[in-house]
Amino acid sequence: MLGYLTYFSIVLALFVIGDWLGIWTKAKLSSIFVVLISFLLLFLFKIVPADIIDQAGLTAAASWATPMLVFHMGTMINLRQLIDEWRTVVTSVIGMIAAIIGILLVIPLIGRDAALVSIPVINGALVATNIMTEAANAKGLELAAMLPAVVFAVQKFVGTPIVSRCGLIEARNLLADYREKKAQGITLSAAPQAAAESKKVKFYEKHDRFYTANACIFITVLGGLISAWLGTVTPINYSIIALVLSVLLCELGLIPPKVLDKGKTSGFITMVVFAAIIPALAKISMENIATLAFYVVVIFAATIIASLVIVCVLPCWKVMGSRSLAFGIAMCQMLGFPSTFLISNEVALALSDTEEEKEYVLAKIMPRFVVAGLASVTTLSIIVAGIFANIL
Repeated sequence: MLGYLTYFSIVLALFVIGDWLGIWTKAKLSSIFVVLISFLLLFLFKIVPADIIDQAGLTAAASWATPMLVFHMGTMINLRQLIDEWRTVVTSVIGMIAAIIGILLVIPLIGRDAALVSIPVINGALVATNIMTEAANAKGLELAAMLPAVVFAVQKFVGTPIVSRCGLIEARNLLADYREKKAQGITLSAAPQAAAESKKVKFYEKHDRFYTANACIFITVLGGLISAWLGTVTPINYSIIALVLSVLLCELGLIPPKVLDKGKTSGFITMVVFAAIIPALAKISMENIATLAFYVVVIFAATIIASLVIVCVLPCWKVMGSRSLAFGIAMCQMLGFPSTFLISNEVALALSDTEEEKEYVLAKIMPRFVVAGLASVTTLSIIVAGIFANIL
């Protein structure tokens, strides 16, 4: 027991340091990057054992935590919001396809395995990273198993300045039009009209008192179990099944949205799943750091160039009616929530002179960036990971 607690405390201490640095730098320094780089350095200089995650008792926990987290993420999906912002969803999908095409085109430079494990991570985040790391390990692809964690650690540093720059360009254009119209006595409003719909009480709302913390945890465990079992008897990856199942049950009103939040365990489960990708870093040596760095540079360069060509040069940007907004939406696949929310706020605060201008910019940009992250990172990347894990 003493050994488990000792190593678990070391692991958690590094997570806490990452959180604090993220807060202190106002998310300019990614907490994810801090944690992964900290573990990498500790492994390289042999300060902590390579099997610290296993000795902390988290290896076994991650095997059941991952299906739980995927099931939980399905309950975070707002289908009505996705339908209302269909143009954003379409543009986000185009951005994901552009990334896939770009990375597949550089297979001669980085190899098939490296390309396949990287694509879902570029399209998504933690869950996709975990799925591809597990898949590569299962196939005995040692170098490929290291790559998802490295790409995951770096992608926010690549995506954040691009999305922020696109947001600034779009906001300047919006404000120029807003101020011009206001000078003419016309006040623009971006407030959405309230939809007239009857509010039907859902099953989970009617019986809310029965959805205790333990009940919500049980629901996610059972959902994960059913998905994992179906994944063994069908050719469909369990992650896709878990996502579809939870979306369906949530839409039917049988389970509450953000079920693990209601069960007060989403933070812990996320940490356990995150911890599961750390052992791959222990296999990185000084000899293969240069190779991994080359792969990462090629992957991100291919993604950005392909996205620029497909979204901005080709007429795909016309779905949104703005090149800058369309490219920003395409790059939100590297960020997800809450980064998309924070960037929207920063852009609005940086350029607006009045509260009305700020609200106008937020209403025009924030829903698009947030929905783009929801569509790619929270939803579609899990499906992509399930597909690529099977063909790896």
